[in-house]
Amino acid sequence: MLSAMSENHEKSSSEPPIGSSSSEDNERDHLDGEALSLPSFVAGSGTLDQLVDTARDYARAAASDNTLKAYAKDWAHFARWCRMKGTEPLPPSPEMIGLYLANLAFGSGPSPALSVSTIDRRLSGLAWNYAQRGFTLDRKNRHIATVLAGIKRKHARPPVQKEAILADDILLMVATLAFDLRGLRDRAILLLGYAGGLRRSEIVSLDVHKDDTADSGGWIEIFDKGALLTLNAKTGWREVEIGRGSKEQTCPVHALEQWLYFAKIDFGPVFVGTSRDGKRASETRLNDKHVARLIKRTILEAGIRSELPEKERLALFSGHSLRAGLASSAEVDERFVQKQLGHASAEMTRRYQRRRDRFRVNLTKAAGL
Repeated sequence: MLSAMSENHEKSSSEPPIGSSSSEDNERDHLDGEALSLPSFVAGSGTLDQLVDTARDYARAAASDNTLKAYAKDWAHFARWCRMKGTEPLPPSPEMIGLYLANLAFGSGPSPALSVSTIDRRLSGLAWNYAQRGFTLDRKNRHIATVLAGIKRKHARPPVQKEAILADDILLMVATLAFDLRGLRDRAILLLGYAGGLRRSEIVSLDVHKDDTADSGGWIEIFDKGALLTLNAKTGWREVEIGRGSKEQTCPVHALEQWLYFAKIDFGPVFVGTSRDGKRASETRLNDKHVARLIKRTILEAGIRSELPEKERLALFSGHSLRAGLASSAEVDERFVQKQLGHASAEMTRRYQRRRDRFRVNLTKAAGL
C-alpha cells in the first residue's frame, strides 16, 4: 500500500484525475466552443474572433477543472443510460430524468445505489450540461422535484465526516519525514495546511508572489511574526494569517522558509515536484492529490489509529482532516476559527469541530428550567 503512495510517480497538476478520459476533455472543450460564438448574422473579424477566444477562456475559468471533468462524467453516464433505455438525452425529458434519479437511488445490476449527495451533484451536472447545449432543465418540475424529495426523505443520512488530525497526530506525522528536499517540502505542506486550515487545492495553488503564474490561486508574504497567505479560494478572496510556532521543529513558517531556501524557489509555484532521488526541485506544480496521498502515507507510518485494519485507517482520513484538525484543536474564540477556514457561517465551522464544548451555552437553564 505504501509503495503505491510513493512519490516515484509524482504527478503534475496537468495530469487528469483517476477515471477521467480524453473523450470527456474533448467533450468539455467542444461545449466551450459551442457555448460562446458569434451570432450567425454578425460578420467575423480579427478583433471579434479574438474577443470570442477571450470570452471562451473566461468561461472555462468559471469552474475548476475538477468540477468540469466531473460534469463531463455525469453527462457521459446519463447519455449512456438513456441509450440503453432506447431514448436520447436531448432534448431534456423531466420524466426520463426522474426515472434516472430513481435508478441511481435504487441501484441496478453491478451498479450500487448512490448517496443522496452524489445524486444531487449528478443532477447539478446534468443541469450544467443542458445549459451548455442551449436547454434549460427545470429542477422544480414535478417529475424531478418529487422523485428527488422522496429519495432524500427515504435515503438521506447524516454526512460521513473524515476524522480530524489533531496536534499530537500532526507531530507524529511530520516526524516520519526525512530531511531531504522532498521531506522538507512535505513537512511544510502538512504544517502549513494544518495551521492555516487550508484545503488541499489551496495549498498547491500558492505562488511565491502575486501574479507569478496564470494558474495561481494565491501568494505568500513572510514577516518576522509569521506568514500571510492571500487566497483566491472557494468562497472568494481571503487572507490567512499563520503565526510562527513555539519551536522551529514544528513551526509552519520555518518549515516553509526551509523548503523555499533549499529548493531555491523564488518565483512561481511554492510546492513543486522533486527528482526521484529527492535532491532537486522541478518547476511543475504539485497536483492536489499529492496532499491526500501524503496524509494517508504519513498516517500509516506514524501508527495513528493502528488498532484498525489498514484499509479502515486510510478511509478515515483525507485532505479535509487538516481543516477539521485546526477547527477541533484551536482553543480560541469560534469566530477566529471561522475566519481562518473561510466559512460563511459559524454552523459550517461547527461541522468541522470533532471535539468541542457542546453545552457551553445552555438554553434550557437560560429559559428558566
